Amino acid sequence: MDKILLMLQLQNQLNDATNGEEWTKGTTKNGKSINWKRCIYMECAEMVDSFAWKHWKAIDKEPDWDNHQIEVVDVWHFIMSLAIENYATMMKGGIEELAINLSQLNSFSKIDLSSKAFSSQTEVITKVENLIRLSITTETLELEKMINEFFDLVVMSGLDLETLYRLYVGKNILNQFRQDNGYKDGSYIKVWNGEEDNVVMKRIWETNADIKPDTLYKELVKAYTSLTKS
Repeated sequence: MDKILLMLQLQNQLNDATNGEEWTKGTTKNGKSINWKRCIYMECAEMVDSFAWKHWKAIDKEPDWDNHQIEVVDVWHFIMSLAIENYATMMKGGIEELAINLSQLNSFSKIDLSSKAFSSQTEVITKVENLIRLSITTETLELEKMINEFFDLVVMSGLDLETLYRLYVGKNILNQFRQDNGYKDGSYIKVWNGEEDNVVMKRIWETNADIKPDTLYKELVKAYTSLTKS
């Protein structure tokens, strides 16, 4: 439960910094409407592109599992945001209560076990499309069902609680870095010497398993500074 709680706290802090402290009311500090469900299904659609699903193009291409796992983490950002918003607006409780409830879901026990096995492309895409259906509906939000489906997807994607946590923290730091370097106004450079910043972040994180979040941020600063000065 501790890792779930920490991720929820980090997501809440990121949303406070990016959108203003009243973001759970559905609007940013700049008056922009927030739609977390749309964020989820749009990110899920991007996730499907990690696979050779097109019957007319690159039909023998291998799945890009590294990119897929990053996309899984991106969806997790939005699901946590939706859950925090839902608990606030429906007066279900705070982040601590949410963390407790998530840790008691049946599917949580699955991600709490070490896993590196990938399911088949077809099974993964079907699970992603289940998430899309749950996020695109205009009916009552089935939050627990959505999170159960997501935790199933985590296991099917060769991840577990530990690897989800590590990738989430890395992506959270990267998102903070993006915001600090012009992401909103469009001046941020996302491709660094031919590689997406996601890939650079993941490599730094995997090269040093004990790296701290603040040190990861500093490493991103060094890499980006050398890019912008060249």
